[in-house]
Amino acid sequence: MSSKNYLFTSESVTEGHPDKICDQISDAILDELIKQDPKSRVAVETAVTTGLVLVMGEITTKGYVEIPQIVREVIKDIGYTSPEYQFDYQSCGVLVSIHSQSPDIAQGVNEKIEHEQGAGDQGIMFGYASKETPELMPLPIILAHNLAKKLSEVRKNKTISYLRPDGKTQVTVEYENYTPKRIHTIVIAAQHNPDVSLDQIKKDITKHVITPVCSSLMDSNTIIHINGTGKFVIGGPTGDSGVTGRKIIVDTYGGKGHHGGGCFSGKDPSKVDRSGAYFARYVAKNIVAAGLADICEVQISYVIGVSKPLSVFVDTRGTNKIPVEKIQELIQENFSFKPKDMIEKLDLLRPIYKKTASYGHFGRNEPEFTWEKTDMAETLRKKAGL
Repeated sequence: MSSKNYLFTSESVTEGHPDKICDQISDAILDELIKQDPKSRVAVETAVTTGLVLVMGEITTKGYVEIPQIVREVIKDIGYTSPEYQFDYQSCGVLVSIHSQSPDIAQGVNEKIEHEQGAGDQGIMFGYASKETPELMPLPIILAHNLAKKLSEVRKNKTISYLRPDGKTQVTVEYENYTPKRIHTIVIAAQHNPDVSLDQIKKDITKHVITPVCSSLMDSNTIIHINGTGKFVIGGPTGDSGVTGRKIIVDTYGGKGHHGGGCFSGKDPSKVDRSGAYFARYVAKNIVAAGLADICEVQISYVIGVSKPLSVFVDTRGTNKIPVEKIQELIQENFSFKPKDMIEKLDLLRPIYKKTASYGHFGRNEPEFTWEKTDMAETLRKKAGL
């Protein structure tokens, strides 16, 4: 148990960050394949560097996608449209190295008359929820995401016309008695054109990004750092190479909840790295929404080819309102962690994934994010006798 009073920090990145470019490309390919063939088996990773995109992985599908076309569409939508960036959708090279999924995996994962759909891999997944925010998410990651989204918004609508696509945000929240009290520090790195001063950047970002998102939790002692080196002209894949799955803490709970280590993007929902983590969030969120605990974390584990999870573990960090054993019993009675059941419950065989690849997979209100529903909360509350 940590001190009751502490500082906690989470970060986010914009859609133009090199790692996020890769996540979006991988999920855009997945979406197009699921649109054509919902039973597609997809495990696609992307890497980017100066002037080059590499798409690699395993796909088994009845559909077909022109991968270079999708790559260029994603890069264009993000905003890499000028050769001046040294990475743009028209001139970048695209290399593709794709082969079919291993039949050794398929024989254990694909559903047959004599065999339930098994987990697409071994591994552990976590889901987390907390009463800190209306989204039942930790406050630092919600603020970091909102700053990153606002940074992209003011770039795209030309409110700050000199911004470029790459950017990072970071928020440190001060807690008292485990409760968020104020924003201690805000850090923003925003890529920009070379002909603008640091003073102008600080003034504009403070006014148009930080104040709209964070003012209610700031005070005169809040520390703000904007472009700490003094200059951020070279960015995106030119400033740093990117790879799918390198922002897994940004994608989840900003470090407040545990992470099993497997990324989400580019993986169809037969991969429990994705569907299991989504379902664990769904379960944890409904436990908190039902009032059974103020914090809930659910861990599940699988062996490849087997439908039933090896373990389901629940941790309420001491905030449970009923015995943890009763919460575990309610989870086992009301939720099935078999891959097929999770996929059906959350309606995951849809082309919904590119949207998840930026600004977090959790704490979202869009209808595609079915794992954010709290439709089981009332049932759990009644069965718990609350």
